[in-house]
Amino acid sequence: MTNIDDRANRSTRRASSLPSGLEYPFMFNRKVAPVRLDQFISAKATSPIPARHPALRDALIQASLDPHVRSIVHVPSADAIALQRDDGRFLLDVVPARRIRTSEEQQLAQIAVADLGLKSMVLTAEEVRREPRFTNGRLVWSHRNTPVPVGLRLRILLALRDEGPMPLGELLKSILSEVDPAPAVMALACANLVELDLLSQPLGPTTIVSYSAQSEIP
Repeated sequence: MTNIDDRANRSTRRASSLPSGLEYPFMFNRKVAPVRLDQFISAKATSPIPARHPALRDALIQASLDPHVRSIVHVPSADAIALQRDDGRFLLDVVPARRIRTSEEQQLAQIAVADLGLKSMVLTAEEVRREPRFTNGRLVWSHRNTPVPVGLRLRILLALRDEGPMPLGELLKSILSEVDPAPAVMALACANLVELDLLSQPLGPTTIVSYSAQSEIP
């Protein structure tokens, strides 16, 4: 017992004799695992989603910006992607992104999907690239990493909450900011805090912007 205490005391003295900040070097040398290039990150997903095919990535962008999609979940047991929409739960099946499976893998995947009670949502390459949603989605998503200062975020969200849905041009005119607020609106859409109508027309001043139910302003 005495030997154990002695060793503990010696270890404590050695640690305390090191310069401040060097007692536990592993705390400063740990590397955070980077997100892989074939993984898709979305505010509607609780974890990164494998997206090895460009068509699947575009479909995930569109789902992330779709106000009717509530959540996106990767199901490892079926190597499948499930969408929780207002009208039910769906298996996202992007035709050009389908991978070749063995008969055993296909059977296991079908069982897993059946257990989840998913309806199939099949998207062809033509449907994924349908305009104006395709170009609008890519344009908005290109601003997903734009930093949005807290003050600007609050002004945008409060304007939409208090005034209701409005054209994008009108919203931008109402926001007092030293920087262009348009990229901030796009970033908030990617963060699922505002909703944009990306189906009716190319993104522009008359695009309707709405306050998202996911926004956390009381």
